[in-house]
Amino acid sequence: MHHATFASPDLTTFCRLDDLGLTVVGQRLDPGRAVLECRMTDPDRWCRVCGAEGIPRGTSARRLAHEPFGHRPTLLLLRIRRFTCSGCGRFWQEDTTTVAEPKAALSRGGTRWALEALVIDHLTVSRVAAGLGVAWHTANTAVLNEGRRLLIDDPDRFDGVTTIGVDEHVWRHTRHGDKYVTVIIDLTPVRAGTGPSRLLDMVEGRSKAVFKQWLAGRPQAWRDRIKVVAMDGFTGFKTAAAEELPKAAAVMDPFHVVRLAGDALDVCRRRIQLATCGHRGRKGDPLFTARRTLHTGTGLLTDKQAARLEALFAAEEHVAVEATWGIYQRMIIAYREPDKKLGKQAMQAVIDSVTTGVPAGLVELRKLGRTLKKRAADILAFFDRPSTSNGPTEAINGRLEHLRGSALGFRNLTNYVARSLLEAGGFRPHLHAQMR
Repeated sequence: MHHATFASPDLTTFCRLDDLGLTVVGQRLDPGRAVLECRMTDPDRWCRVCGAEGIPRGTSARRLAHEPFGHRPTLLLLRIRRFTCSGCGRFWQEDTTTVAEPKAALSRGGTRWALEALVIDHLTVSRVAAGLGVAWHTANTAVLNEGRRLLIDDPDRFDGVTTIGVDEHVWRHTRHGDKYVTVIIDLTPVRAGTGPSRLLDMVEGRSKAVFKQWLAGRPQAWRDRIKVVAMDGFTGFKTAAAEELPKAAAVMDPFHVVRLAGDALDVCRRRIQLATCGHRGRKGDPLFTARRTLHTGTGLLTDKQAARLEALFAAEEHVAVEATWGIYQRMIIAYREPDKKLGKQAMQAVIDSVTTGVPAGLVELRKLGRTLKKRAADILAFFDRPSTSNGPTEAINGRLEHLRGSALGFRNLTNYVARSLLEAGGFRPHLHAQMR
């Protein structure tokens, strides 16, 4: 059995102040926090102009919030020595840039702890500020600046991207209309099976122009490496990708394709409900009772649900709902087919069946057919690239929704973009040694 060796207790080492070039010379416990009196380990006592030794002229104090230990904030009381040159009379004080940024309220150790707490532990800024014993704005400014410097502004952050996903996201709910951003996701790790997706960027607005401008701002060499773009049914994203990434294949996400059919089924059900009953769905109405069962895959139906649908479709006035439900189920079966070649053939058959010869009374299927025919190439492209979907994009959208809820909302879009990138930008391995 291996026995680790122990050194003598050393507060400097325990608090990792030796990494900052500090030595602890005193300590005290104030109400709610620990105060460590520190000095620079190597005094800067030699004049940099003439090389003569300086004469000590007292000290000045600098207070810095450091990483907490337990639930007690830690304050560094740094005694900075001042000197006067015995030769040329020059005055100077010790350089503390290894300890903290000039005029900063946090030590470098405290800033690093705050960034790791935000990125790895997903703490809120309020909790980080409480741990450091500083004001919310002080913690927020420090951690966002450090996050931008160390992670977000890294020029290599966009390297290796070959597959991207694009979607819209509501970042702020307002009385006068929601405010949207366009979210761009790196799906390359998902397709390669090497890890989860990550957030690349967020741009204000949701339009073709917004996505096109973002793509145009990327280097041409980067754009040439993009092979696949996953998206929903919004034609603006499709057009922007076609213009800026002509060599990339557009893939319409299965979730949104099935959702088109699901929406058509819902609209058809409501129309028939109103036509046959003269009112919207109520408890006890067959169509209203089966509204969720209609969206369940046939392979997942219970005996009770199957009997409910059989009774529903036995009524002649529900034939339009049955026809729309049949197309919806065929699309699900096509996507669930393990053999993607057979799945592609099944989806092609579905598209063909709703684009020609659909009776005029099935208005929802006719509208669905026009959409599927227009985006047929993008829909079928998924079966040639089965690991490409906007599912990870929707997952990141969910994480951003949770972030916004934890922060009780954001009013500043710049801060929201920075916090979102730190939350979902895939930076955890950069800060967590065991995740590299």
